[in-house]
Amino acid sequence: MLFSLIIPVYNRPDEVDELLESLTKSTYEEIYEVVLVEDGSTIRCQDVAQKHGDRLDISYYYKENSGPGDSRNYGMNKARGDYYIIFDSDCIIPSNYLSEVDKALKENYVDCFGGPDKALDSFSDIQKAINFAMTSFLTTGGIRGGSEKIGKFQPRSFNMGLSRKAFEASKGFGNIHPGEDPDLSIRLWNLGFDTRLFPNAFVYHKRRIDWGKFTVQVNKFGKARPILNSWYPQYNKLTFFFPTFFIIGFFVSLVLLVFNQDFLLKFYFAYFLALFLLSSIQNKSIKIGYLSIIAVWKQFYGYGLGFLKSYVKVIILKQDPKIAFPELFFKI
Repeated sequence: MLFSLIIPVYNRPDEVDELLESLTKSTYEEIYEVVLVEDGSTIRCQDVAQKHGDRLDISYYYKENSGPGDSRNYGMNKARGDYYIIFDSDCIIPSNYLSEVDKALKENYVDCFGGPDKALDSFSDIQKAINFAMTSFLTTGGIRGGSEKIGKFQPRSFNMGLSRKAFEASKGFGNIHPGEDPDLSIRLWNLGFDTRLFPNAFVYHKRRIDWGKFTVQVNKFGKARPILNSWYPQYNKLTFFFPTFFIIGFFVSLVLLVFNQDFLLKFYFAYFLALFLLSSIQNKSIKIGYLSIIAVWKQFYGYGLGFLKSYVKVIILKQDPKIAFPELFFKI
């Protein structure tokens, strides 16, 4: 089986350099190719591709900007392989990654898989705090993992595999972003394909964002979910509402405090204390524990308000998502 690694990139040559350097350390002994798709960048990574060209089989393509989903589709259309593995440019790949994927596919083949992400010691404290917020069982990362069984997993496109057969049947990613990966997963299910989590096929995901960009990102995640629910109501889950309920409940707790009722606020205090302690222990840093509280608050606040706004417009008022939230749709 020939793996084709599909990497869309937009103005991130330094990240691509790190990713390709990590691939040169791969212990996988079979042949594979790397397909770099420059999505209309003004700062290109062609020189980086040439730098690693003597150690990796790299194809480089430049196209006009049309978003990550369309760029992944472009790369898969150009690739030679029969199984595509998709990475974000801000990932670092462990040396045994491809071997773990190959092993998992041979043991129990599936046409689409997703893998988890972790943080390296070299990541910044904010990156580690954001990683905790996005992956912990105490946050929406845990809610997502708990609501998606390993055998019915919605892969995320920073670490995702897709067979050529599944790509050709589904036509790949749509033009919504974010939300293009769960959209693809559901369409694959409806076409009769299976998806699965490969727990050992993890990547180190740098999450290159600062606080402001993180808030904008999770707000978009929140806006995308009611749109997906309107398209695929059979896959709607109560857990998707949790961040919105969490934020509303917090402000209700402040109102109750005016009336000398602090029981609800105590719940929030206990929750944030648990976040602080768990993150401090996992990351061996009190500072990261403190930053994790900020990250989780921004995650819940951004996602919760985005979800609420989208729910009102798309579900209640029945507005066209592309008109209500044009920023979530790339023109292809």
